[in-house]
Amino acid sequence: MSGRLRVAVDRDACCGSGNCVRTAPEVFDQDSDLGLVVLRQPEPPESEYDAVREAAYNCPAAAIDLTEP
Repeated sequence: MSGRLRVAVDRDACCGSGNCVRTAPEVFDQDSDLGLVVLRQPEPPESEYDAVREAAYNCPAAAIDLTEP
């Protein structure tokens, strides 16, 4: 396993709140049709780790899964 933070999202669980996009816009986006999460960077740079962790913690649907290094 690599030493990088890995991010996965569950679009079926996503409720489209947009918290992740506001918290970590370099890593997350929302599709224009349903407003569901779109993962832009499954292995974000270390500079984004804190924002990604915050986004996962604050996701009301628990749709963000992190694999920590």
